[in-house]
Amino acid sequence: MGEAKPFSITRQEVYNAYRKVKANKGAAGIDGQSIAEFEVNLKDNLYKIWNRMSSGSFFPPSVRRVEIPKDDGKTRPLGIPTVADRIAQTVVKQRLEPTLEAIFHPDSYGYRPGRSPLQAVKVARERCWRYDWVVDLDIESFFETIDHELLMKAVRKHTDCKWMLLYIERWLKAPVQLQDGTLQQRLKGTPQGGLC
Repeated sequence: MGEAKPFSITRQEVYNAYRKVKANKGAAGIDGQSIAEFEVNLKDNLYKIWNRMSSGSFFPPSVRRVEIPKDDGKTRPLGIPTVADRIAQTVVKQRLEPTLEAIFHPDSYGYRPGRSPLQAVKVARERCWRYDWVVDLDIESFFETIDHELLMKAVRKHTDCKWMLLYIERWLKAPVQLQDGTLQQRLKGTPQGGLC
């Protein structure tokens, strides 16, 4: 279609994002729609995502929050976006990731393509034979407490792409639907699965 859109996002990018989301599987968001249900009307659903993203009118729905039990008896909040929202997030991730990948430290394994926790354990095991000390860092409740303004400042350092900045900011502000059905505005950074 020869429609003029304010943002240059191709339908192929949306389709590629859908394929990645499908491969990752995942639970349904607040709309209860599974990937299989999304695929019933695949062509129209992908068109809607592309049309809304490329026109600047994509607004993420609320994120379904579940509590994941931790070993210490506490829970960790996890946000589950809808299938359509995960596809939109993956469109942004596919564009932004190559730029950010180039600056990550080689020993960074979390949420990176082609890297896994098992690889991190393997490297740690090898280093245990060479060194007598270990440095272990964990930022407690990082996603719940990160300042959104600082996060956006960091993102702007690596891209000036208006549509990516627009959507990342919208995802940071999307409300969370708690297990009892109530909506909660996010003050800082309740996680929503990250950019898929």
